[in-house]
Amino acid sequence: MRDLLPTEASHMTLVEETFKSTLASYGYDEIRLPTMEWTVLFQRGVGEDTDAVGKEMYTFEDSSGESISLRPEGTASCVRAAISNTMLRGDRPRLWYTGNMFRHEQPQKGRYREFMQVGAEVFGYTGPDIDVELIQICEDVWRKLGISDRIDLQINTLGNLESRLAFRNALVDFLVPLKGTLDPDSVRRLDTNPLRILDSKSEETQNLLQNAPRLTDYLDEPSTKYFEELRRILSEAGVSYSVKERMVRGLDYYSHAVFEWHSDDLGAQSQVGGGGRYDGLVERLGGSACPASGFAVGIDRIALVRDAAGKSADHRSCDVYVISLDSSGDTYVNKISRILREQADLRVRKHHGGGRVKNRFRDADRSGALWALVVGEEEMAAQTITLKPLRTDEPQITIATEAMIDFFNDKLKKDLAN
Repeated sequence: MRDLLPTEASHMTLVEETFKSTLASYGYDEIRLPTMEWTVLFQRGVGEDTDAVGKEMYTFEDSSGESISLRPEGTASCVRAAISNTMLRGDRPRLWYTGNMFRHEQPQKGRYREFMQVGAEVFGYTGPDIDVELIQICEDVWRKLGISDRIDLQINTLGNLESRLAFRNALVDFLVPLKGTLDPDSVRRLDTNPLRILDSKSEETQNLLQNAPRLTDYLDEPSTKYFEELRRILSEAGVSYSVKERMVRGLDYYSHAVFEWHSDDLGAQSQVGGGGRYDGLVERLGGSACPASGFAVGIDRIALVRDAAGKSADHRSCDVYVISLDSSGDTYVNKISRILREQADLRVRKHHGGGRVKNRFRDADRSGALWALVVGEEEMAAQTITLKPLRTDEPQITIATEAMIDFFNDKLKKDLAN
């Protein structure tokens, strides 16, 4: 868990705001979820045998003896909220959320024990077209952030329950005779969640899996048609992807389409986000049967990809730094500052603390502002302001206060755009 200093925070905010505006443009509604839930929600929803629940959750007893956990992901909470607030009765909501998640993992580049995610969940839609829409939302975000060429989409199908069960049985039959040569995590998963063995990080286990049964050989006709339709819609939409047959995702609730985005800029932790369909989760958590699909993306990881691409966020503390050379001018500069904030929509920082004039301009430069707005006795008497550029070699100018808004709407907005 770490502090986010202003430069990092502004980068994260840019990613978050891009997701928010894009999701809003698709007609998705925001929902805000609690940071803590009863532990049983994640045990039932995510799965007790997953790493997220079995090994990585922050769990404790509250003062009433209830087992509480910091949320390791957002889907289970969103489904719980939709059920408990009767949002699924006669409606098909499309929801999004953002917030911090917590997992007790081994920290490394792109992996933190407290991390920020943005997620979206849709309920009541059975076709692959809604899965494609979720993918397109993220593809739009990558384009807006200028990182489309640095992120690759990978997809797979887990089939329906019947197909997955048939494949699971075949995989277990294949692996049981090899149990003595599997890595410890895979041995544990053999009895609890054997499909996760396909994701093993052990090179030896991956070599053993070369001759393992293939999920595609166990897909029934509805599952095959679903995946073919998904691929057709993606191709017609111009979305590039690759099929990864061993992708199963790390959580228990997925079925049919699953997808992940990866970037080479993150090293071993290449995944920046993922999602898929989870038609049985609503019923598992106490609601009526309801198809559902969603995604979650690590805001931290997308910010790292932008860093690697040489993209920077605007982390100036302000656009204009206002300096009064005389304490009697405080009322005047307060009025000017308020007008600029309200009518020109600028970030305006007023100098406080007095000090030598040289030091005031030093503070103005450190703020990152593009211009210093200076007011002295002469300016107050003439109802003018003096503007000193801080990032270019242009000369300082003096203009009438009444012309200030027009000036900033023209000159400064052009500078900000560049």
